[in-house]
Amino acid sequence: MEATAYHEAGHALIATLLGGRVKSVTITPDDDDGPRRFGDTQVHWRRSVSERDLHEHGIRVALAGPVAEMLYSGDPFHPGLVAEWASDWQAAWELAEPFFPDHRKRLAYLEEVTCQLHRQLDAEPHWSAVAALADHLLAHETLELEEVREIVGEWLG
Repeated sequence: MEATAYHEAGHALIATLLGGRVKSVTITPDDDDGPRRFGDTQVHWRRSVSERDLHEHGIRVALAGPVAEMLYSGDPFHPGLVAEWASDWQAAWELAEPFFPDHRKRLAYLEEVTCQLHRQLDAEPHWSAVAALADHLLAHETLELEEVREIVGEWLG
């Protein structure tokens, strides 16, 4: 449960930093007819965001969950090789396709973004913001827009 909280906190923090509105983040998602999920982060973007930026932001948000979980666990996994992160990797892979139709170049790009996110989330005050979001998720299971903004604002003003 803790790893899931850090995972979802990573998604939520990066979405917030990129200007997204995190409508909700939860570690107890509703069971629906789709694949089993351990957490869920709902992000809304301004209409003025360009198509290219939507793709780039989506890639970063998708990969931020696995990166936060890697940092939490201390295990340096490749996000494309962990079954629990398959949907995140697939989302990033598909969003990067218009920019990198060549599979090798796309893989290199996604690995570079993963490294950038690792450096960003591992640094202060970002890691403290992720930890605070995770702590609140563990205590309350679901956070809404204003709660996410308040928690992130405490660390990143």
